[in-house]
Parts: sequence; structure tokens; C-alpha cells
Amino acid sequence: MASDNTVIGESILISGKLTGDEDLTVRGRVEGEVSLTKTLIVEASGVVRANVEVKNAIVSGVVVGNITATESVELTKDGRMVGDIRSPRVIIVDGASFRGRVDMGDLEPNRERSERPAARPLMRPTVRTSSAPPRPPVAAVAAKAPAAKPVPPPQPSRVESRVDARPPSPPKPAAAARPAPPPPPAPPAMAEAGKKKVLVKKKR
Repeated sequence: MASDNTVIGESILISGKLTGDEDLTVRGRVEGEVSLTKTLIVEASGVVRANVEVKNAIVSGVVVGNITATESVELTKDGRMVGDIRSPRVIIVDGASFRGRVDMGDLEPNRERSERPAARPLMRPTVRTSSAPPRPPVAAVAAKAPAAKPVPPPQPSRVESRVDARPPSPPKPAAAARPAPPPPPAPPAMAEAGKKKVLVKKKR
């Protein structure tokens, strides 16, 4: 029974660009570039150092390069790969060795709705209270302390000083000393107040 499968033997080394429309099994070495419309199978003895574009890829040997598949990429437990994988379906079996990045592309609209995970509830952070007694608020402590009587501030003493900007007036000459006036004489009436006057009338 014939099958559309090309096999590269263990003793064969191909360097260049491989293209085809059938499955390819690599048991030897391939270096360069591989582009297939079917499946690439790298067996345990096979080594591929190339960028690969296929429909499906099954790696059981060594692949150094990037793999782009339209359907799936599978790394078996004996597979080893260094490079990036771009495929809507990626299978990495336990025991396989892989170093690189995986890009599974955009999901289909219908699958995106059905496979979208439910939103997780928001987790609120918990606050742990310490065993030490809580400190009283500052306002309460201030209320307990006796209110101090306000001390009126000392009033500054006012010192008023007047400065006369006018130049000092020249000293006035001393007035000539006048002699004191003599005391007024005593009135005669007062001097003879103690004497009586006697009038004597003579008869004719």
C-alpha cells in the first residue's frame, strides 16, 4: 500500500530549501528552510536547523528554528526545540525540552465567548489588627489635659519722644533790673482813726 510520505535517511544531509505537498519524515539532517502543505515528522535521530512552515509538526528529535503551523505542533517526550512556535494548537508532552515563545494567535469569535473564563470576584485586602491596645485619639488626650489659662501678652511700653526739627532760638537779652517801687503811703484817715474830733461852739 503506497503512502505519500518522503523519508530522509539517517545518513543524508540536505542543505537548502525544501518545499512539497506531502508528508516529510526526517531521520537525518536538514539545514535551511522547510515549507510543506502537509505534516513534518522529526524522528529521534533527526536534526532540523531551519525555519519551518507546515500544516502539522511532530517533533521527537531536535529542531533549532521557528515553527509556524496552520493546525498543530506537538513535542513528544523525546523532543527538544529551541525557537518560537506559532500555531492555534500546541502540545508539549511531559519530558520534552523547549526554550522559546509560544503564540497561539487570536481565538475564533464563537470560541472566545464560550471559552472565556468567568470573571473572578474582587478580593479585598484583609487588615490585621495588632494585639496592642489602641492608642487614644489625639483629640481625647487633649480634652483630658486641664486647659491652661491664656496669659495676656505684655503690652509694649510706649515712649513718645518729640523731636523739634526747628533750629534753637537765640537767647533773649536779659532785661535791665528795675528798682522796686516804694510802698504807697498810708491814708490819713487810717492814721487818725483812733483820734476823736470835738467841736466847741461859743455862745454870743
